[in-house]
Amino acid sequence: MTAALSRRLAAELLGTAFLVATVVGSGVMAETLAGGNMAVALLGNTLATGAILVVLIAMLGPVSGAHFNPAVSLVMMLGREMSARVFLGYLLAQIAGGILGTLMAHAMFDLPLLQISQHVRHGPAQVLSEVVATFGLLATILGCRRSRPEIIPVAVALYVVAGYWFTASTCFANPAVAIARSLSDTFAGIRPVDVPWFILAELAGAVCAAGFSRWLLAPEPATAATPWSGQTDPASKPH
Repeated sequence: MTAALSRRLAAELLGTAFLVATVVGSGVMAETLAGGNMAVALLGNTLATGAILVVLIAMLGPVSGAHFNPAVSLVMMLGREMSARVFLGYLLAQIAGGILGTLMAHAMFDLPLLQISQHVRHGPAQVLSEVVATFGLLATILGCRRSRPEIIPVAVALYVVAGYWFTASTCFANPAVAIARSLSDTFAGIRPVDVPWFILAELAGAVCAAGFSRWLLAPEPATAATPWSGQTDPASKPH
């Protein structure tokens, strides 16, 4: 049974808030403890993000589907699994949750609540990275939904952990997260001027993944048996 829309929106807001609080907060903690070693800081940020994704998807998936990401919700709307009205509600809940998560992280580390990031993330390599990161994320979700839905929490978390390291952008793959991280001048931040390019790249990657997965995962049409399979095609029998 589908949960009431109010509960679904609450789950999306809560999940996105905790996701962003983890990304930003673990970034602050990792940078503080790493002593200038950026690889160690990124590793700490990565592990915390992957861990919280498993928890949040497993916990809130039965309520809202655990999108926590406008790109995921957009693909579900394009697949006619949610209406435009519900998509708009998810979008607003995710953005609000992301901003709340940033404020939570700042408060927990006794930082100024309101910040504007100065962390530069721009250029063709960064944009391409976000296209690839989001394509892979959506392909992971759509593929696992069809064959092994029970492993989605772990599969998504593992993909994001890998994405932190194989993409130049560290795998934002989420417009709501990009917006929220622009409000944090910390390890996880991104300049507001760079956010529109990230969002465009993320939406492009999501739409491409939806189209490709629809073709790739389409059921094979039923075909008549042929002599190659040890059977005779009835249409080939002499009359």
